[in-house]
Amino acid sequence: MGKKRVMVPAEDLDLSAVKYEQEDVHAPHLTGFGLKFFVGIFETPGIGPLIMSVLKKQNKMVEMLQNTVIPEEAMFKPEFPPQELEPAVVILDEDGKPEDRVSLALKCLPQYDPASCCNGHSNLSFCYWKIRDYAHAYRSGIATPSTVAEHVISVLEGFSDKKPPAPLLISFDAEEVRKQAAASTRRFEEGNPLSILDGIFMAIKDDIDCYPHPSKGGTTWMHEVRSVDEDAVSVSRLRSCGVIFVGKANMHEMGMGTTGNNPNYGTTRNPHALERYTGGSSSGPAAIVASGICSAALGTDGGGSVRIPSSLCGVVGLKGTYARVDMEGSLCGGTVEVIGPIASTVEDVMLVYSAMLGTSHENRISMNPSPPCVPNLSSYDSLNVLGSLRLGKYAEWFNDVHSTQISDKCEEVLNLLTKTHGCEVAEIVVPELHEMRTAHLVAIGSECLCSLNPDCEDGKLPRLTYDTRISIALFKSFTAADYVASQCLRRRIMYYFMEIFKNVDIIVTPTTGMTAPVIPPSAIKDGESDMVVTGYLMRFVIVANLLGLPAISVPVGYDKQGLPIGLQLIGRPWAEATILRLASAVEELCPSKKRPAQFFDVLRS
Repeated sequence: MGKKRVMVPAEDLDLSAVKYEQEDVHAPHLTGFGLKFFVGIFETPGIGPLIMSVLKKQNKMVEMLQNTVIPEEAMFKPEFPPQELEPAVVILDEDGKPEDRVSLALKCLPQYDPASCCNGHSNLSFCYWKIRDYAHAYRSGIATPSTVAEHVISVLEGFSDKKPPAPLLISFDAEEVRKQAAASTRRFEEGNPLSILDGIFMAIKDDIDCYPHPSKGGTTWMHEVRSVDEDAVSVSRLRSCGVIFVGKANMHEMGMGTTGNNPNYGTTRNPHALERYTGGSSSGPAAIVASGICSAALGTDGGGSVRIPSSLCGVVGLKGTYARVDMEGSLCGGTVEVIGPIASTVEDVMLVYSAMLGTSHENRISMNPSPPCVPNLSSYDSLNVLGSLRLGKYAEWFNDVHSTQISDKCEEVLNLLTKTHGCEVAEIVVPELHEMRTAHLVAIGSECLCSLNPDCEDGKLPRLTYDTRISIALFKSFTAADYVASQCLRRRIMYYFMEIFKNVDIIVTPTTGMTAPVIPPSAIKDGESDMVVTGYLMRFVIVANLLGLPAISVPVGYDKQGLPIGLQLIGRPWAEATILRLASAVEELCPSKKRPAQFFDVLRS
C-alpha cells in the first residue's frame, strides 16, 4: 500500500509549487571486460530481468510508468494546435523543385561580398569557407569541383591509415566522388550550375540511403538484410541541386548512443581535441563538417543526435519540426526522429534545409502544418522581428550543467541579445522534466526495438555492440502499459510547452550539459556504457524529440580547455524560420572561432 501516485490534470498544476529536481542517474560506468560481463548477465534469463528491475526502480521509472495515475489521454505522435505564420519570412513551396527553394532562400541572405570571405585560416583569425565561398570560387575560376574533389579524396584516404581507426566515413568510393565532381565541373564550364549547392561536398549519415552506398547504420550486418536501390527522399532533393556526396558518415551503432563510440569501424575523434568524443549519434557528419572537409552533412536526430555532436564539435545543427522533412529511405523513423542538416554556419544550414524540406501528403493531411518558411535576413523587418522576440529561460534547468563555464557562456550570449537587439528574456517553469525523460526513453526505445526485433530474433543480436545490447535489454523490459503511460505523459508535457509558448517565442538552454568527454582507452575496442555522461549530453535536447518541436544548436564559444559550447534554441511547432533568424543573430554576436586541431582547407590546398 502507499505506492500509488495520482497526478492532477496538467491544467490544474500549481506552477508556483513546482520544484526543480536534478537528474540523478543510477547505472554503472562500464568498459572492457566489465562491459562484456555485464551484458552477459543482462542477457541471462532470470538474473538479467531482476537486475534490470532494480535499476529501473532506482531511476524511478517504475514509479513513473506503473505506480502513477496519469489523467491525460495518450498522444502517440506529436499533435499541435494551429500556428500563425511567422513574420518577415519567405514561404517555400514544398511541392516545387528543390533548386527553386534554394534560390529563394539564397535571396533571403545578406548580400555576399567576396572580399569578406576567409583569408588565411590562421589560428588567430579563423572561419570556415561557406557554401557561397565555394560557389564564388567555382564561378570565378579560382577552383573547380574536380580540383576540390582531389583534395577531399586525399584527406579521406589518409584516415584509413590511422591507428587506432578513427574513420569519418564508413562507406567511401573515390571514383564515385570523381564522377560526381566531373559532372559538376562540366556544368560550371557550360555556365549552367543547377543551384548554389552545385559542387558542394556533403556526407550522409550511415542510416540514410545514398545510392550506391549501403546503409549499415553503423552495424556490421544491416546491409545484409536491407538493400539500397535509390536515394532517400532528402538525399534525392539535394542531388537534384548538384550536391556531391562523399559517402556514408560514421555513427554510433543504430543511433543508440550519445558519444559516437563505434567499435565496429573505429570511433570518430573530435576535431578540436582528438582524445575526446564528437558526440553522437551523428558523430561522423559533425566531425567531417568541423574538420572543413565538407560544407554540410545530413544526420538523424531522435534524442539530440544532430544537436549534441554539433555542439561538441562547434558547428550548427538543425532539428526541424516532426514531419517537416520526409523520412522515406532512412533506417530511422517513428515519432521522435527526424533527418536534419549540419553545417559550419547558420546560412549554410538554411540553404541545405531549404533543399531537403517537404513531407508526405499523408503527413500534411494529418499534421496540418504551417507552410515551410525561411527568415528574410536581408530585409529591415528582420531586425524589428528580432527586437520583439521573447526568450524563455528556466534558470534552474539552464544552470544544471557539469561546469558553470557552459551556463555562464550561454548567459553571456542572452545578455548580448538583450543589449544588441532588445530581445526580452522571461523566466519560465517547465514541470515534470524527469517524467519527460522517461517518456522519451520509452518512446524511442519501443520504436527502435520494433524496428530491430525481427533481425535480433533472426540471430543478429550477438553481432551488435555491447552498449547497443544493453539498450535493447532495457527496451525489451518495457511493457505495453509502460508505452501507453509514456504517451499519456507526452500529451501532458505537450500541454505545458504549448502554454509556455503562449508567452514566449523561443526557449533557450545550453545544448549539452557538458563539453566533449574524454574517450577512455579501455572503450576503444569494445565500447562503453556511461549513463551519467549520457544524462549530461541529453539533458536539454530530448524535449524537442518527444514533442516534435524545431530546435537548433549554434556555437557560442569555448570552455577553458578550448572545447566548443553550444546554445540551443527551441521553437514553436513549424517555427524553423524564427529559430534560424535568432541563430543567425547569435552567430553574429559570437564571431570568434578557433581553428580545430584537425582542420583541412580543401578549397585552397
